[in-house]
Amino acid sequence: MSTTDGAQADPDEDVATLSPAAARARFAGGRATATSGWCQGYAQANVIALPRELAFDMMVFAQRNPKPCPVLEVIDAGQVRADPGGAVFSAPGSDIRTDLPRYRVYRRGTLAEEVDDARPVWREDLVTFVIGCSFTFEHPLLAAGIPLRHLDAGRNVPMYRTALRCRSAGRLAGPLVVSMRGIPADRVADAVRISSRYPAVHGAPVHVGDPAALGIESWDEPDYGDAPALQPGDVPVFWACGVTPQAMVLESCPEVAITHSPGHMLVTDARDADYLVP
Repeated sequence: MSTTDGAQADPDEDVATLSPAAARARFAGGRATATSGWCQGYAQANVIALPRELAFDMMVFAQRNPKPCPVLEVIDAGQVRADPGGAVFSAPGSDIRTDLPRYRVYRRGTLAEEVDDARPVWREDLVTFVIGCSFTFEHPLLAAGIPLRHLDAGRNVPMYRTALRCRSAGRLAGPLVVSMRGIPADRVADAVRISSRYPAVHGAPVHVGDPAALGIESWDEPDYGDAPALQPGDVPVFWACGVTPQAMVLESCPEVAITHSPGHMLVTDARDADYLVP
């Protein structure tokens, strides 16, 4: 998947300094782009909306697989934002159907379409799960002087389905998906330490080094996102990824599921520091 900007893109705009509300307004207005590097200091999130009849199974799936599926918020069926007072996504006027840059629509285990506005395909019985995203701790990594090669290259982060199985829950089952970042060898320990302090957004890596250990045959051909941009001396570091529910959808074949497009995240109103632990 390419990183695509809509007609509203301004190459001179510093997207890192935008407020979440301003970013979401741009996405609702038609700007479609990967969100890595946007809204410094604010948490980003994955999204999956499933029919109410699968909501309990999804909650159990997340509880059994907290590394890839750390739930930050659940939006009730028939609602387009969280209840007032929620810190993640409850601002007046916010709308889960429009405020992401791009959505995927799955029908019975098949990716049916990608849309920039989910309102025409939304159903009143959909329960939305807002799940932590590793983009949240990218700003702390950058602040520590750890380079992020995909940002330097203007790419989406690469993501891979692995041979590792998640614990199933009811009718839901599927493999673990991971994101990968090439980290200079002398900074890997720092990247592990920093990300481990954000357990609500995937936390520490699940693997460092040889991708074959995860069943990844070719890291130049990710299942989601863009090809990696590694530099000499980089070590591949793999974090659990919130695209895991999308791999679960492909296997479990619910009647319908609406998700974010990989890398095109929900920018929340929660501060990344809210998820920092000592």
